[in-house]
Amino acid sequence: MTSLICGSLAFDTIMSFHGRFSEALLADQLHKINVAFLVPGIRREYGGCAGNIAYNLKLLGGDPLIMATLGQDGAPYVERLQAQGISTRCIRSYEDAYTAQAFITTDADNNQITAFHPGAMSSSHHNKVKEAGEVKLAIIAPDGRDGMIEHARDCAALGIPFIFDPGQGLPMFSGAELTQFIDMATYVAVNDYEAELLTERTGLSLQEISDRVSALVVTRGEQGAEIFTADGKLDIPVVKVNQVVDPTGCGDAFRAGMLFGLTREMDWMTIGRLASLMGAIKIESQGGQNHAPSLDEIEQRFQQAFGYRF
Repeated sequence: MTSLICGSLAFDTIMSFHGRFSEALLADQLHKINVAFLVPGIRREYGGCAGNIAYNLKLLGGDPLIMATLGQDGAPYVERLQAQGISTRCIRSYEDAYTAQAFITTDADNNQITAFHPGAMSSSHHNKVKEAGEVKLAIIAPDGRDGMIEHARDCAALGIPFIFDPGQGLPMFSGAELTQFIDMATYVAVNDYEAELLTERTGLSLQEISDRVSALVVTRGEQGAEIFTADGKLDIPVVKVNQVVDPTGCGDAFRAGMLFGLTREMDWMTIGRLASLMGAIKIESQGGQNHAPSLDEIEQRFQQAFGYRF
């Protein structure tokens, strides 16, 4: 039961500035900024929505198939995916570009300044869904703008059900384009901020969006999640965590739980609970792909939280 994951593969370079941006930036001089931040702490993580989703889906025993693009520096990422048993046959590499990269500087108050280079991600539209072969379900996650449009259209034309997960790519699209995505999609998944932006741009209420798809999922951070279906709204609680370390990639982990549950034809309450658990497991580790629970450990935590095994 292969899940096609259309989205970005990226490297995240995360730097720690021990001071405060507010103390280094002068309000009356913002029109001519020329500052440098000493960053004693630095780490490089494997990231990108497609990579994070696939990693978590593999932890669950799923069969992720990534459709994405890498640049001339992408060989280590390919080797990592292959070592994890994740297929790389739908990943296209470009020698004249770098892999998408985010350079994130965080200060003592957890404020962030980020520079994002799309690189090879801008060529994602050259990947064709028809080349993926037989898949049960797809997800259109943040990627190059043209790639997201093409992959959604291809899935619709081929009759492949898919989750529309616009994420941080949502601002790239007009209201009319977002409405087209919704009408082609089988499911829509957004966080609370994205839900507000989606309703504002499309002019559609959450109920109206949910009426156009099989389910609308809205994650609300520490307040859990809501799933809107034809049978009504389900409230999904958060799962208690041992410690909050890093929220990076929690949304992707949640979506992996959705993909797994949907391909296994679970009921929506179980799907939501499993997705919530995956987000909780991720938040206890640094980076998007460094947590490594066994499937049995995931099942045990699910049972502890909800009283049954999925």
